[in-house]
Amino acid sequence: MILAAGRGERMRPLTDTVPKPLLPVRGRPLLGHHLAALARAGIHEVVINLGWLGAQIREHVGDGTHYGLRVAYSEEGYPALETGGGIQRALPLLGERPFWLVNGDVFCDYAYTPHVLAAGTHAHLVLVANPAHHPAGDFALTGGRVAIEGSPRFTYAGIAVLDPRLFAACVPGRFPLAPLLRAAAVRGAVTGELFTGAWSDVGTPERLAGV
Repeated sequence: MILAAGRGERMRPLTDTVPKPLLPVRGRPLLGHHLAALARAGIHEVVINLGWLGAQIREHVGDGTHYGLRVAYSEEGYPALETGGGIQRALPLLGERPFWLVNGDVFCDYAYTPHVLAAGTHAHLVLVANPAHHPAGDFALTGGRVAIEGSPRFTYAGIAVLDPRLFAACVPGRFPLAPLLRAAAVRGAVTGELFTGAWSDVGTPERLAGV
């Protein structure tokens, strides 16, 4: 699943007329980099959630044939359901097995590979070194396990493998994903890996220009 429904407030005025996932990065829309990477990895089915200016994303991507993919859409309208609510709404399209989750507003050269969640694990997070705008990081990573306390600390890259059971107790509506990940980490149900390749949170015009 690619998260692409947000308003992109910090990216205004660029996102007043173009949804953030369609902003150009290195000659192609940001979303196009994600779709191409997933296709190269042998992933064939993708769900994209739509919110702000979602019709433009649907028109650009279509059914995904151009990328060698089958793309389905989860319509949220505006305002969108935030990260957690958007994923939960899309679960009927995603099925009962773990799935890759990708934030539509990051740029990276991460190579997706098959990943099987360990027994009792509800999430596997890709972490990166803390960027200048987020020096405290999000999680600690020790021996492949993610915790909310400890060191060294790293930043969630916006890429994960999630088990639908992570949302079992959630009520439909607007809610963020981060509290669910933190609660699962406290239970010891989150693994992680450190990615050291190219990565950028394309969250502001300045960071977009620097990619």
